Amino acid sequence: MIQLENISKRYQDGYDALKQLNFKLARGDMAFLTGHSGAGKSTLLKLIMLMERPTRGQITVNGQRLNLMKKRQIPYYRRNIGLVFQDHQLLFDRTVYENVALPLIIAGAHTRDIGRRVRAALDKVGLLNKEKMYPIALSGGEQQRIGIARAVVNKPALLLADEPTGNLDPKLSAEIMHLFEQFNQVGVTVLIATHDLSLIARLNHRILTLKNGRMLNDGTQGVFE
Repeated sequence: MIQLENISKRYQDGYDALKQLNFKLARGDMAFLTGHSGAGKSTLLKLIMLMERPTRGQITVNGQRLNLMKKRQIPYYRRNIGLVFQDHQLLFDRTVYENVALPLIIAGAHTRDIGRRVRAALDKVGLLNKEKMYPIALSGGEQQRIGIARAVVNKPALLLADEPTGNLDPKLSAEIMHLFEQFNQVGVTVLIATHDLSLIARLNHRILTLKNGRMLNDGTQGVFE
C-alpha cells in the first residue's frame, strides 16, 4: 500500500526533516508512527498526502508513484485517503451531518448516496443521534469522532491520522484508537502519528520510531528518546 524508498525532505532554510527514509506498509496493515517533536512524523504524512513533495527518493501509494503525479491528479488521488487531524478542523457553522457530508459533496456524489453514507459513517462512530447538532455543542471526544466519520465517509483504502488523541484524556484516547482498529479490521490500511506511547504500547501493532528524520526503530515496540 505504502512504500518509501530513500526519502529525504529538505526545506528552503536548509532544515532536513527526513533523511533517507525507507519503509513499507502492506495493504490492510495498521501501524503507529512515533518519535520526538520535530522527528519528521507530520512531514511524512504530508508527503503521503501530496501536501508536500520529497527532495529526493520515491513514494508509491496503492501502486501509484507520487513523484510522477501531476497537480491536476492530486484531488482524485486524495479521495482514496482519509485524514484525521488533532484539532478536528471542523466547520462550526455547519451541523454534524453537513461536516461529514462535505467530502462527498466535493466529490459530486448523488444526494441520496450522501445521506446513506453520512449516516452510516456517523453510526460507526456512535453519533448518529447527533447529526443535526453543531460541533460546538459537543465534547472534544465527540468532535474527534466527527473528524473520523468525515475521514471515512468516502470509504478510503488508506486512513492517516496526525496526533488524533493529542487533546483527549486517556479513556477517550483509548476509545478513539479502538475506532481506528475497527476500521482496520474491515481492511482499511491505517497509519497514525502519535506521542501517546503509553497507549500504543498496550496495542499489538507495528511501531515506527523516527529520530531526527531517520528511522530509529521498526517493530512491535517503540523507542522514544
